[in-house]
Amino acid sequence: MSNLTVMKIAVCVKQVPDSWAEKKMVDSRLDREGVDAVLNDLDEYAVEEALRLAEAHGGNEEGGPHTVTVISMGPERATEAVRKALSMGANDAILITDAALAGSDALTTSAVLAKTIADGGFDLVICGTESTDARMSVVPAMISARLGWAQMTFASKVTVDPAASSVSITRVTEAGVDEISATLPAVISVVEKINEPRYPSFKGIMAAKKKTIESRDLATVGVSPTSAWSQVKDAAPRPPRSAGVIVTDGGEGGSALATFLAEKKLI
Repeated sequence: MSNLTVMKIAVCVKQVPDSWAEKKMVDSRLDREGVDAVLNDLDEYAVEEALRLAEAHGGNEEGGPHTVTVISMGPERATEAVRKALSMGANDAILITDAALAGSDALTTSAVLAKTIADGGFDLVICGTESTDARMSVVPAMISARLGWAQMTFASKVTVDPAASSVSITRVTEAGVDEISATLPAVISVVEKINEPRYPSFKGIMAAKKKTIESRDLATVGVSPTSAWSQVKDAAPRPPRSAGVIVTDGGEGGSALATFLAEKKLI
């Protein structure tokens, strides 16, 4: 593809338990019903970057040449998180929801998302680095592998050249700074430092209520339900925090503190 005058960007997002909520396991699964659910914090950076890329090359508003579509897999409740992304400025959304997907692992999630993306004719996929509930950071790489597209992860800067149908990123590593480029289509994941997500305006919130969220089940997507490859077999609640130790300094406070730290293997 060359001279990409119309660019379709997909952003993969997830609804997760609020980071501040006390989490617990129910039947070896994370309890998602008993806590507040929000749009994954790290996915907001992906939504923001998609919007900025579209705006930098003509915009994604009505009449603009580019579109930003949010794609999510989850229960019907995930509509709330998707609506947050729409209120930031995304054009539309696809929510894949099916009872057979409950308890899905990264393999199933990536298969469903990749099939949806492939059928949608997207040019660029942007993801956050990971979800705050699972902390696996593997779904972007799995999506790119399933699609056979270039994989450009942990980007701290993204530049798209529609005329050349190419994308380049900057990635900071322990060894230095990497500059990577590829031909579209491609899959990118972005880090927190790449931008500052916009706060939805009142106008954006009202506009989001009118935007389309297309709901699909597994049959519509065209993916057969599969058993999770990885499962939690056992879990135990974190033990209560023990009482602190008070050291009275009668001249030996330093030695007592050193002994305490040594016992805790902190020194």
